[in-house]
Amino acid sequence: MKLYLIAEIGINHNGDITIAKKLIKYAADAGFDAVKFQKRTIDRVYKKEYLDSLRKSPWGKTQREQKMGLEFDKKQYEEINRYCKELSISWTASAWDVEAQDFINSFDDVTFNKVASPMLGHKPLLHKIASEGKKTFISTGMATLDEIDDVVNMFQQANCSIELMHCNSTYPMKEEDANLKCIPMLKERYGIDVGYSGHESSLLKVCTTAVVLGASSLERHITLDRAMYGSDQSASIEAAALHGFVQTVRKIPLLLGNGSKDISSDEIEVRKKLRVEVDA
Repeated sequence: MKLYLIAEIGINHNGDITIAKKLIKYAADAGFDAVKFQKRTIDRVYKKEYLDSLRKSPWGKTQREQKMGLEFDKKQYEEINRYCKELSISWTASAWDVEAQDFINSFDDVTFNKVASPMLGHKPLLHKIASEGKKTFISTGMATLDEIDDVVNMFQQANCSIELMHCNSTYPMKEEDANLKCIPMLKERYGIDVGYSGHESSLLKVCTTAVVLGASSLERHITLDRAMYGSDQSASIEAAALHGFVQTVRKIPLLLGNGSKDISSDEIEVRKKLRVEVDA
């Protein structure tokens, strides 16, 4: 099975469609299968008191101005949809509320859903996503096994295909917190594919280990520059490194082989020259 690679743009576009399109192009050129954004209906997700509180940002002095500055509207998502189709790369967005999910689902070209880790307790949103019947990737950060059990059961009862993604929801994640043995554990527990959604600042060590342990998909945040404004930038892969990242992780299944101890045709030729046969 081919490793499925998702480039998480999230809000690293900083509300700029030009930056978003640059990141889409970098991901497509590097060989990612899909890009992913985040979508929130600000007044549904956050309370007015919080939105009115102070937060200095490039868009103003309140939390509302900062949150609104990072959101794309219908016209901008139509441009994202058109551009992804032009580059033959899939796209989706993880919704943080039911209204946002309805918005995403209005695009026929969005063929799969993604549930972010914080949403595993949002039952109305989960029921909405499961009812759509699209393949759904579900991150499992901050969740207990009992909570994951409930989510898996909900989607299975809705006959909606899912793939879990092992995840640690710290930004950036310390490598020693990766706990990648959860990947084979989750595969065995649920009998389904399990990927890895990473927030580490390192480039390859964690992701390559995840693939060796059986991850069927990888999701990593991407950015033009890790020094840019934004809480997710430091846990992202810079655009210049994306091509090497894809080449490396896609080669791992080839390197692992099939586990059968056979002599390759090239090795047979070497054997003819070097093999020593001495009877006892």
